[in-house]
Amino acid sequence: MSAPRSVALVTLGCARNDVDSEELAGRLEAAGWLLVDDAADADVAVVNTCGFVEQAKKDSIDTLLQAADVRDDTTTRTQAVVAVGCLAERYGEQLAASLPEADAVLGFDSYADLASSLEKILHGDRPASHVPVDRRTLLPLSPAARQGRGVALPGHGDGAPATTAGSHVPAALRPDGAATAPAAAVADLPAGVAPASGPRVVRRRLGSLPWAPLKLASGCDRRCSFCAIPAFRGAFVSRRPEDVLAEARWLAGQGVRELFLVSENSTSYGKDLGDLRALEALLPALAQVDGVERVRVSYLQPAEMRPGLAEVITGTTGVVPYFDLSFQHSSPAVLRRMRRFGGTDDFLALVERVRALAPDAGIRSNVIVGFPGETEADVAELERFLAAARLDVVGVFGYSDEDGTEAATLDGTVDPDEVADRVSRVSALVDELVAQRAEDRVGSVVHVLVEEHEDEADADLPGGALGVPVGRAAHQGPEVDGVTRLVALPAGSDDLGAATGVDVAVGRFVRAVVVASDGPDLVACPDGGS
Repeated sequence: MSAPRSVALVTLGCARNDVDSEELAGRLEAAGWLLVDDAADADVAVVNTCGFVEQAKKDSIDTLLQAADVRDDTTTRTQAVVAVGCLAERYGEQLAASLPEADAVLGFDSYADLASSLEKILHGDRPASHVPVDRRTLLPLSPAARQGRGVALPGHGDGAPATTAGSHVPAALRPDGAATAPAAAVADLPAGVAPASGPRVVRRRLGSLPWAPLKLASGCDRRCSFCAIPAFRGAFVSRRPEDVLAEARWLAGQGVRELFLVSENSTSYGKDLGDLRALEALLPALAQVDGVERVRVSYLQPAEMRPGLAEVITGTTGVVPYFDLSFQHSSPAVLRRMRRFGGTDDFLALVERVRALAPDAGIRSNVIVGFPGETEADVAELERFLAAARLDVVGVFGYSDEDGTEAATLDGTVDPDEVADRVSRVSALVDELVAQRAEDRVGSVVHVLVEEHEDEADADLPGGALGVPVGRAAHQGPEVDGVTRLVALPAGSDDLGAATGVDVAVGRFVRAVVVASDGPDLVACPDGGS
């Protein structure tokens, strides 16, 4: 019997791509492929690319070229390099023509049968490169008519048969309490890939962190003039609540303690299921999943933030008061050119409402500077908002044209050097404000999910503490919002130079008191509470 084919999945970009890669891993393992970590040990290297902004595109191409170098090294096993993901979906044939080093460029429609495609590639076939299409055109204009249309939706698993809007919401989540037919049993999949019955989970974890992204929906119906994502991710489609819950239970069984809900627009969840408040019902249900101790929602649209949703996020045990709000700017004039709503006063009122419900809530956002037509007065307005809002984390991005977007055709282009100057100026302000916000948390109690341990060289504490547990408090989202380091101080001392690591296992939650801050990062001492 021949050895199984092996594949390495290399993932770039956001947490949504992480989910997509784990779905691909589940499909490939179910088809008999051996998953390995290193491309040099794999027959095929599959690179899940990002196509969001210029730097992400460059990183994706560089990674593909590096994988091609591994393939061409006669000492390695790699025989083929395949590009998938957003860059491949967005550019398809164009990417293939400009990057002959890739053996194939496959779009989302190839995901369901990726194993067969990879097998053919290893036998010398070269599948036709993906032909891009505006994926918004693949689904009906009416959200209520989109479910079960057979369109590839990465991260959604196998999908489901067509249903009537609202009829697939579980009884526990429906206001009328009406029951629905039980999910049909599905065939067994390899251990660790999916449950034996109930809604099918097509996923295989590629890491062992105690948190995991969980996809709520795909696509977006908003028409922000600077954003190309809806064109290659498609119109907004919610995952069915029972599928989300089934995957949450599976993740909990894999040791996941925090669920990080991801989508292009989480506040729209349920609008195609006949219930605009579906997220308010789903969050408590997710928080009750055995083994899950924390649920976090990402990417909330300020214009769609409902009072009831804010109340559920701040008032549900197990759901963290964390608000990833996509402000993008605060000058009404710039926002209108972006085809967005609101402004400084509206956004400050939203921040005030959130903090009235939960004073310690984490609030983060991203902003774009240098948008076409942006004036000095607009930048000053953005600075006024940032100074007043005192957000926990703000990503500052300089505007650049994106292919196929309305913004690329607008007048009032800002000189690239001026854009860079504005990025530096706003970033400096943000750094100061974020550091102040973190400093305000000194003395407060936080609950930290331990994710790893730093050794002496990486601890970055005055005393170089050994084995410092590192994790995140409730207001810190994964990977981009700073971390909290857990240390022990000698009795009666506040000298961080004498700090030592504490013995806490990865995956544990620790109650601690914040004793210091550094930018968005915190240092905290366990207090023995729960």
